[in-house]
Amino acid sequence: MTAWTELPTHRTWLAEHTAALLDFGRRTPYPGGGAAWLDDDGTPLLARGTETWITSRTVHVYSLGALLGRPGCRPVAQAALDGLTGPLRDTTNGGWFSAVAADGSHPDEKAGYAHAFVVLAASSATLAGLPGARDLLDEALATFETRFWDEQAGRAYDTWDTAFSTLDPYRGINGNMHTVEAFLAAADVTGDRLWLDRAARIASFAAAQAQANDWRLPEHFTADWAPQLELNVDRPGDPFKPYGATVGHGLEWARLLLHLEAAGATGADWAAAAVALFDRAVADGWAADGADGFVYTTDWSGAPVVRERMHWVSAEAIGAASALHQRTGDQRYADLYAQWWDYVDRYVVDHVHGSWHHELDTANQPSGKVWPGKADLYHAVQATLIPRLPLAPSLASAVAAGLLR
Repeated sequence: MTAWTELPTHRTWLAEHTAALLDFGRRTPYPGGGAAWLDDDGTPLLARGTETWITSRTVHVYSLGALLGRPGCRPVAQAALDGLTGPLRDTTNGGWFSAVAADGSHPDEKAGYAHAFVVLAASSATLAGLPGARDLLDEALATFETRFWDEQAGRAYDTWDTAFSTLDPYRGINGNMHTVEAFLAAADVTGDRLWLDRAARIASFAAAQAQANDWRLPEHFTADWAPQLELNVDRPGDPFKPYGATVGHGLEWARLLLHLEAAGATGADWAAAAVALFDRAVADGWAADGADGFVYTTDWSGAPVVRERMHWVSAEAIGAASALHQRTGDQRYADLYAQWWDYVDRYVVDHVHGSWHHELDTANQPSGKVWPGKADLYHAVQATLIPRLPLAPSLASAVAAGLLR
């Protein structure tokens, strides 16, 4: 059977779905700069304030839209970028607040996760030619270098206080995963291989940790990078620090390792690790309780813990299957890719209000236990682009170079 990604009709469908998703998020600009969290029908929830990670993802996604030539995307990207150069930026201590509330207050933290997304946003916005984007990229990379990069460990720190005076002892793989993504983009935009080499150092560690745990990747670590396998066992559904193995991250890492290989990074057998991570995540996560869909987390034996289905996991499964099929030519990845798009179209896409339901319950009905509303478009839009792009360069660079099929 011909792989869907080779069918012009399927690529047309992907392009149409990209356009529909971008149309859904048009109301995301937050007053004064930044991006709002969106409700189920795309209404901006202004009372939530604006968050750096949501804002950065919005810059990235709508910069991609601008590079695709979609009218109306550039103003949305610029409005979000204005949040990163405006209210979300700490002009006293440097870096970016994690969030700014509707009343102007902010939490006492600076998160590596959010700063990685600032780097990604600025990289994509630079390629899209947004005013202020290149200066933002230079500032974001310098801030990451001085505040979040641990050269000795070859990994990123997780959280500081606002003044950059106290470093939290927690170390996390999630922020490091998105640092890999951001560094891949920065390497392409700046032409500096340093960022690619650093991404490879992080990914080599992650692959080794996963292999040591039967390819279930530990998420949480101590200050000296010892795994904390039982962290948050009492609150397993934490949105950023869930207990156990996160199925979607195994899939996301599988794809990122293939991007590293394609970019010429060294440090591990990227393809072999990608296959192992993918196979473990699929075996543990897909229809683990008898119903279609990926469970959110499992324990260290592979038993489901949080069984809700998150939209981003399906998106990453699609991206990983596409990447592995492109890398290996193995038909099984093409078959899984088609199966999971059928699932997404049946259950995850909101055919009434638009975009994707961000969370489904165990019966594949819309839920909001962990992720209420439709926060942003990042995972869904990337799922429509990855199957139409080569594994290198990174997404925005590939679109800017005219490599989209």
